[in-house]
Amino acid sequence: MRRKLVPVVALAMACLLAATTACSTGNGKERKRQRDTVSERSDSDPPARPSPTATPRRTNDQLTCLELRGARVGSGKVRYRGYAAPIRLADGRWSDRDGTTVQLQRPCAVGDLDGDGADDAIGVLMLDGGGTGRFFTLAVWRGVDGEPVYQAQLDLGDRTPVQSISLQAGRAAVVYLTRSPSSPMAELNIRRSAVYQLKGTTLTKLGHTDARATEAPTDGGGTADSPDDGTVPDGNSPTRKRKSRSR
Repeated sequence: MRRKLVPVVALAMACLLAATTACSTGNGKERKRQRDTVSERSDSDPPARPSPTATPRRTNDQLTCLELRGARVGSGKVRYRGYAAPIRLADGRWSDRDGTTVQLQRPCAVGDLDGDGADDAIGVLMLDGGGTGRFFTLAVWRGVDGEPVYQAQLDLGDRTPVQSISLQAGRAAVVYLTRSPSSPMAELNIRRSAVYQLKGTTLTKLGHTDARATEAPTDGGGTADSPDDGTVPDGNSPTRKRKSRSR
């Protein structure tokens, strides 16, 4: 009986060993086939594109006077001429339904007025309500990523055209025409040079000097299509426009 069991056990072990070898070989072939398939797919598929990276927002864009032609005038903190909401200039101009217009004037200067290292712009706005009055306002826009944001303003009065603006050492030097207290509104006999400083939302005048005006307002005191804002005296006597007389 023992002699019969030995061959049977040996045969069973041989069969088990053969099956194990076959399974191992099969698994090896299957793994090799999978690797070849992955390799073929990798060769045929296009290379993966890197995910797009958002362009970082620029924080040092320079503000120019050109941007003011489409800027907002007024803000929630600083209302322009009593308007409840800011108004938007279009090519330097805005019109209301009643015919009132606001025009951006030519004098403009760019520089750092508040000491934050970014450029600010100071310009001139003229409001024309349709009557004889034309009201001039100094306006300051802060530069935020190259965009003008309305910051402060200072009214210069009726028919006081600005001739020039310059910025130096955080201060604005403004030259504009005005009149003596005893002069009529149509006369501009004083050229005033004033210095202003920006503090928060307030444009403060530090001082001014006056000189006698001897010439008419230049293009720097208005827009290309702005009307005459008054006459300028020549010497000590006021100069008035006279109509030519026919003989």
